[in-house]
Amino acid sequence: MVSDFIKQDALRAFDILKSGGIAIIPMDVGYTCAGGSGKALKKIFDTKQRQASKRNAMVGDLAIAKELYELSERGWDVINTIIGDYDLPLGAVGPCRLDHPLLNVLDKEAIQASTKDGTLVMLLNAGPFHAEICKLSLKQVHPVFGSSANVSLTGTKFRIEDIEKEITDIADIIIDHGLRKYHFYKQSSTLLNVETFEVVRRGSNYEIIADICKRRFDIDLVV
Repeated sequence: MVSDFIKQDALRAFDILKSGGIAIIPMDVGYTCAGGSGKALKKIFDTKQRQASKRNAMVGDLAIAKELYELSERGWDVINTIIGDYDLPLGAVGPCRLDHPLLNVLDKEAIQASTKDGTLVMLLNAGPFHAEICKLSLKQVHPVFGSSANVSLTGTKFRIEDIEKEITDIADIIIDHGLRKYHFYKQSSTLLNVETFEVVRRGSNYEIIADICKRRFDIDLVV
């Protein structure tokens, strides 16, 4: 059960995102700098000084994943096992429906900055605030995309006070929920292509995810 405190904070942040603003929001895997428009995402990208090859991640839950992803039965099994059976966060990568209304909200440039070769990165199961903002996103048919709230290559931030000033300065709202759950990994989420088992990024809970893939799917992950 998500508390009213978290629901209210999620709604405040989502209203800013839907109106074209930028929000720094708490995920279990660190703080995210998020936007819900092409203009906001470009501002985040430029301020972070991200490499052109980097893609935004969508904030999503299983309901959003089912709307957007076009996966094999095994691909869905991978997601359900990691986020369901083991209750872990996962940055899932998989082929998606680019014509879905959730994505049509964004302009062409924003879509290009958030997808690669028809695949989409989606952060799944990243805590109660994440779950609540996902519900709002799907209900109001407005996507939320973002990346770690930090200048590129400086590491994921798990406390608001550790985020660089140039990042906090662009935020229209900052939701401070204190030290994040997986701070001890000092990394954001593991990114895994759930169809090919390619490890796009080794991150938090990687060893557990690798063990799950071996035990349940007989796949040895390679970084």
